[in-house]
Amino acid sequence: MRYLPHTEQDIQQMLDTIGVPEIDDLFSGVPVDCRLPRPLEMAAGCSESEQLSLLAEYAQNNAPVSTWDSFLGAGAYNHFIPAVVDHLVSRSEFYTAYTPYQPEISQGTLQAVYEFQTMICQLTGMDIANASMYDGASACAEAVLLALRCGRNRNRILLSRGLHPQWRETVRTYCRYLQVEIEELSIDPGCTTDLSLLEKALDDRVAAVVVGYPNYLGRIEPLDAIAERVHHSGARLVAAVAEPLALGLLKSPGELGADVVVGEGQSFGLPLSYGGPGIGFFAVKKADMRALPGRLVGETSDQDGARGYVLTLATREQHIRRERATSNICSNQGMCTLMVSIYLALHGKQGLRELAGQNYAKADYARRRIAELEGYSIIDGTVFNEFVVRCPQSPGQLLEKLQSQRILGGVALTDDYPELEDGLLICVTEQNSRTQIDRLISALAGGC
Repeated sequence: MRYLPHTEQDIQQMLDTIGVPEIDDLFSGVPVDCRLPRPLEMAAGCSESEQLSLLAEYAQNNAPVSTWDSFLGAGAYNHFIPAVVDHLVSRSEFYTAYTPYQPEISQGTLQAVYEFQTMICQLTGMDIANASMYDGASACAEAVLLALRCGRNRNRILLSRGLHPQWRETVRTYCRYLQVEIEELSIDPGCTTDLSLLEKALDDRVAAVVVGYPNYLGRIEPLDAIAERVHHSGARLVAAVAEPLALGLLKSPGELGADVVVGEGQSFGLPLSYGGPGIGFFAVKKADMRALPGRLVGETSDQDGARGYVLTLATREQHIRRERATSNICSNQGMCTLMVSIYLALHGKQGLRELAGQNYAKADYARRRIAELEGYSIIDGTVFNEFVVRCPQSPGQLLEKLQSQRILGGVALTDDYPELEDGLLICVTEQNSRTQIDRLISALAGGC
């Protein structure tokens, strides 16, 4: 049960009802020497996340709990979630709402989806955004299907190896029974898409080129240079964003020439929760609006001139004939959509930029410190909050040693990137304190 503040009158009425003169009398059963005779020591003006960390430290004195320092990323990111997100999304009018089939009685749900679409457009720099994508991986695959539908007999898809390995696998699964050629573009030594190989691979049969922004290895792909080459061949550029917080600092994919922008919104208010649920987003230029999967909520006016919301476009099998549907996605994802909307509205443009700046600065600090260690090297280039470290020993063995010190040191790249067999992918977010980062550096310096 959540705490809600009461007025002095409310409190006195409750005390009178149960026959207790003062609130302190409610704790008469607690021995005096066990009570704190002063206010709880809390730093003035500290943030919500800092307050929770301090309370967790106090709780450790009562019942010690094992804590770990986590530097895991690779598509799922540990960001602080303000308590108000959970509080608002748990209100009954949202918590029990389902698919808004009847707009006249679903105005709140429809408006929440509309606000989500609006903020995704602002982040991505695109004209139109939809709702009800399962997650980033399936949204990426749906973007490939859109390109194939609109590609006029083009049946080749180029996937950068910098794209998340699981997203690449999802694209292949979606296209398994289609007459589609899927090719992977190698990455260069700087871990970005090899532009020379891209130019050679492009022809009049390519429907889309898909790259990560940032990519799986943390690098910021040169979208403008890629877009120029892709558009020259008549194909579409799909920018796939696994860490959307980066868009708080980077130029939007739309500004740089992307035709479709998809991604995973988990960073915006959704807990990690052992792998889900996620929330995919999908944005396009106006010309491709009717090829969108999922649903599109629009704003209108009723006969009295009052603002209202409607399902402007719903290309799912549940709404139209199966042969005309662009997708069989049926889940509403309304709850996750609302959490993302609340998170983004809470931070606003400036707050999101400041938060992204914290992630960038902390990752940069960790990067520079690790580069100073003997035997370790950092791949040069611009990154956001994730980066590749080349290690002097097996990354798998190194991670095991780090775990013995209660540090989750990152993700070994050996299986997905044999060319980076000595590579360790480390992620640093605003949740990682300087003390935690220094503890990681010390562990690496000592060979764990």
